[in-house]
Amino acid sequence: MDLTLQENFMVRSPEAGVITFSGTVVDRQVMTVEHPDGHKSSFEPVTDTLPVGTEVQAGQIIAQLDQEVAHCQPAACLHWGVRQGPDDYVNPLLFLGLADPSVLLPIGDDFAA
Repeated sequence: MDLTLQENFMVRSPEAGVITFSGTVVDRQVMTVEHPDGHKSSFEPVTDTLPVGTEVQAGQIIAQLDQEVAHCQPAACLHWGVRQGPDDYVNPLLFLGLADPSVLLPIGDDFAA
């Protein structure tokens, strides 16, 4: 999910956790925080990241938005991804209480819900 942000935005950890990755992926700096419940939050593009192994608290500044990498032209934006397990991505807005989980409804033979 891309979040449009102000320039010089400081990235904060959404929950407590440990920095488990901080490095370049393709052409941008990426940082990952693993949370106690096993979810992993990844942020890009960022600069001035905390080192791997750093324990962080919810709301703590962990990096700064890298304004040199503008993948949401013309606005500055931060990509926030949340993984559950190794490869299952979930909607980050669920963790902020800004979205409801998807609910699959049963359908009839005519495919009507």
